Amino acid sequence: MKHLEDNFGRKFPYIRMSITEVCNFKCGYCLPNGYQADKSDNRKFLNIDEIRRLAKGFSELGVQKIRLTGGEPTVRKDFYEIVKILKNETSIKKIVITTNGYHLDQKAKLLIESGLDGINISIDSLDRETFKNITKHDRLPEILKGIEILQSLNFDNIKINAVLLNGVNSSKKDFDSWAEYIKINKVNFRYIELMQTGDNLDYFNRYHISSKIFKSYLNENKWIYQTLGQDAGPSLNYINPEYKGKFGIIAPYSKDFCKSCNRLRITSKGDLRLCLFGNTGISIRHLLQKDDQTEELKDLILGQMKFKKESHYLELGETGLTKNLSKTGG
Repeated sequence: MKHLEDNFGRKFPYIRMSITEVCNFKCGYCLPNGYQADKSDNRKFLNIDEIRRLAKGFSELGVQKIRLTGGEPTVRKDFYEIVKILKNETSIKKIVITTNGYHLDQKAKLLIESGLDGINISIDSLDRETFKNITKHDRLPEILKGIEILQSLNFDNIKINAVLLNGVNSSKKDFDSWAEYIKINKVNFRYIELMQTGDNLDYFNRYHISSKIFKSYLNENKWIYQTLGQDAGPSLNYINPEYKGKFGIIAPYSKDFCKSCNRLRITSKGDLRLCLFGNTGISIRHLLQKDDQTEELKDLILGQMKFKKESHYLELGETGLTKNLSKTGG
């Protein structure tokens, strides 16, 4: 079997696939004015057959894990059907999603029944008012209730992501509240350093803070660094024997961050992106129209691998094609 590998020896068992750009939240760091359709690109989002063919092609190239992202992936009416098809009609071993948790209390049982293997939920603060200010939605209680339901049904691959925002959720009090939460909940909580995108420079300058502040907190409180599996994401994980959950840090500005890169991205309209912040993207949608195009699709993807760069060069202020994170699912 041919495997996805780039010129730097990195292997890619993991795909992040956006299935929509639509999001129902208005987070300050991503879509502060809510979702607005890109009138310059009238292509529809990938349909369920295109998604199935895409997954099949990637599975034959050694991909073992697909993360469905958005926008907010669960806004699609055929979302559960997509998960079921990926689970039952392709050879992908793990199907996971990233969600904002909208109506998670109502969706939890359906998510498990669809066959989902894992869920990442964006919760930027455990303080209800802070959460509301960031997202423009007062939905923290329903999201936490949803997590309770997932846990009561023995679904335990739950991760929570928060974007670290200076002066908003970056205090010792914030860190302590998450520590109390994961002490009794088997959940991986990770802070993600705020990333500069094409349209958030003012916001970035106002709220960016190095994740070193959280790393110092972990070191002071005797958290132990843990190594990762091959299809894991870029999080640096920390464990403490007294806690059920884990802490993590995703620090895209750190030295050598890109050395462990193991994922490619597909946009909701069928473009292959070699990097979240890369300047290159190629449409592969024309090879998703018929079941007999798989070999052509695989050849095109393999040919693109030689163009993957060694680094995203974010630290130089390069944001590439990424105007905002709803475009490629973050």
